[in-house]
Amino acid sequence: MSHIAPKAPLSRRITQGRGAAPADLVLKGGRVFDLITGDLVQSDVAICGDTIVGVFGEYAGQRELDVSGKILAPGFIDTHLHIESSLVTPFEFDRCVTPRGVTTAICDPHEIANVCGIKGVEYFLEASLHCLMDIRVQLSSCVPSTHMETAGARLEAADLLPLRDHPRGIGLAEFMNFPGVLMQDAGCMAKLEGWQGRHIDGHAPLLRGNDLNGYISAGIRTEHEATTAEEGLEKLRKGMRVLIREGSVSKDLQALAPLLTERHAPYLCLCTDDRNPLDIAEHGHLDYMIRTLIGLGCPPLAVYRAASLSAAEAFGLKDRGLIAPGKRADIAVIDTLEGCHASMVLAGGVVADAAAFTARGTVAPVARHSVKARRVVAGDFRTGGNRVETPVIGILPGKIITEHLSFEIAPEDGDKRPDLARDLVKIAVIERHGVNGNMATGFVKGFGLQRGAIASTVCHDHHNIAVVGADYADMALAANRLGEIEGGFVVVEGGRVLAELALPVAGLMSLEPFETVRDALITLRAAAKGLGVALEEPFLQLAFLCLPVIPHLKITDMGMVDVDRFEVMP
Repeated sequence: MSHIAPKAPLSRRITQGRGAAPADLVLKGGRVFDLITGDLVQSDVAICGDTIVGVFGEYAGQRELDVSGKILAPGFIDTHLHIESSLVTPFEFDRCVTPRGVTTAICDPHEIANVCGIKGVEYFLEASLHCLMDIRVQLSSCVPSTHMETAGARLEAADLLPLRDHPRGIGLAEFMNFPGVLMQDAGCMAKLEGWQGRHIDGHAPLLRGNDLNGYISAGIRTEHEATTAEEGLEKLRKGMRVLIREGSVSKDLQALAPLLTERHAPYLCLCTDDRNPLDIAEHGHLDYMIRTLIGLGCPPLAVYRAASLSAAEAFGLKDRGLIAPGKRADIAVIDTLEGCHASMVLAGGVVADAAAFTARGTVAPVARHSVKARRVVAGDFRTGGNRVETPVIGILPGKIITEHLSFEIAPEDGDKRPDLARDLVKIAVIERHGVNGNMATGFVKGFGLQRGAIASTVCHDHHNIAVVGADYADMALAANRLGEIEGGFVVVEGGRVLAELALPVAGLMSLEPFETVRDALITLRAAAKGLGVALEEPFLQLAFLCLPVIPHLKITDMGMVDVDRFEVMP
């Protein structure tokens, strides 16, 4: 049996829907969660090929599956994520997340696109054709995200337009350069013009008032950067669909939960943005968001609508979101609405089990040997300057927004040294695409690091090498080690590598099974904790310290970036 159920002929769908012939597959004994009325209805569900053809009745099937005592919910839709941030290939992401009930993922491959350009986008489009889950690919709008960083590629409107009508495409991905939109930058305007009347995804943290009106007037429809209920409500009132996000670092679910009522639910969706296999193993994916939101008091009907029907409507996917005739057979068979633990999942009419995953085709990985950074030595991490007053990035745990702090750090022998007593450690970004060899250093507060260094090539969105440390020699070792393993994560102390995870696909994704990556992350997290790191997810937190489109203070290979002024600091 192919892992992808075929689209059955029209006449067969009608015949099986009427019950005039046995359905290809019938789920018997379960209760359907009707997202129109909110009722749980005892009913068979008849499936023909990849399509639901019968519900709220009794059916005979050529194949019948007993789901007695279970609840059938429409498959969940992750409305915004970067699969690369799961640290595994699309195939392993599919195997990791589909069995949890996620049957559609709307992804933006801009992480890999920032490393290898259009080749990375094409890799995702091709891979999506072989997965059980329906992966829809948005075309990356911000490669690079700004002019204040060195990426491995640049994508203009002319590069993206040939892929605009790809069957797996679904619009233009998150438009992060919101100052470029408001200032009507020529490159931004060309992309926006090319997608007028189509879906354009937004990204506008803290944007309010008339500037928000101008941004939405560009045709931008969805937004996942609201971090307070007040901000979310303004965006909803102005016609945006707000995507409630809960990733490994960006955790906005608690703040936005008050918005998720039955009245607002048609305009709210759920997304993870960036979630790694360890968090998925420990907590879950969209299933975790559903459990948590209901636990916070959100009505189950509102939550399940946001997870499926509202998401389908927001992105124009009219063929899914309900267990109803004519809809794609995406079904999560769960224990309870509050528990949301899936015991069986159907994606396009196929049971997502080991046999189905084994039967999939595959695509050769791209962007190998992409770490072309110059070797560094301890002395490269010195920070000069005579001014005692020093800008410091302040980490806010659970947020990718940072504080723009200022501390007095007096130079010693022409170098501003880490001050562990005040939790002021050194951060550096090293250009790794072989473009210019840039390197910048600065200070960050909030890691709790007492010794050693941690380094990563997952470094949004340019994916240069980011390294944070208390010791320059360890920082150099960590950075150089990333070049030797084709990118990934490294923890170093006292001249010794304590833990590492190689991510040879663009320096972003492992070629190993997700279970192997999960176990490596446990070891890495423990090693980082041993250095004094207080953050739950230090590696992804480090990655976001380098993203110059998120307020307020960041660092790239060009220097410290004042995001509010949208400029590299002198």
